[in-house]
Amino acid sequence: MKRLTVLRHAKSSWKDRGIDDFDRPLNGRGRKAARRVGLEMKDRGLRFDIVLASPAARVRETLEGVQENCPLNVPIRIEPRIYMARVAELLELLATIPDEVSSALLVGHNTSAERLVAKLSADDDGGLRRRVEEKFPTAALAAIELPVESWADLQPENGRIVELIYPADLAD
Repeated sequence: MKRLTVLRHAKSSWKDRGIDDFDRPLNGRGRKAARRVGLEMKDRGLRFDIVLASPAARVRETLEGVQENCPLNVPIRIEPRIYMARVAELLELLATIPDEVSSALLVGHNTSAERLVAKLSADDDGGLRRRVEEKFPTAALAAIELPVESWADLQPENGRIVELIYPADLAD
């Protein structure tokens, strides 16, 4: 059994319209959401063996905010392929994770984050997959249990969402 957790970066700033998309930082609301999601991750006891993260500024800052309350203490692999990736590219990247890794955190961007969660998870009685398909807001997190022994064996609609965190659902 593998567990993939997908975290969408927190809210970024559009204050400086001249800045390149790759270099956009988080805004105040985004920094607060990243810290709050990190606290929720800590409270729920979420643990990872590896982190795969886009090199974009807003992703790096999201990880910094998360780690203020939930130190990850695992290798963080900056993966340029995550920035602007399609779901197929993310699946190719996930297939490169060593099989001894049981739990991975992927930190990236929409729409690929939302689509990846929807692609890997089956419909469920609690409506978690449908909720993700309707909206996967900034700083949202979804953890999927995947009934495979190898990351290379991921199959569409084979997993089950076991954690879903939306910042708007959390108390301040």
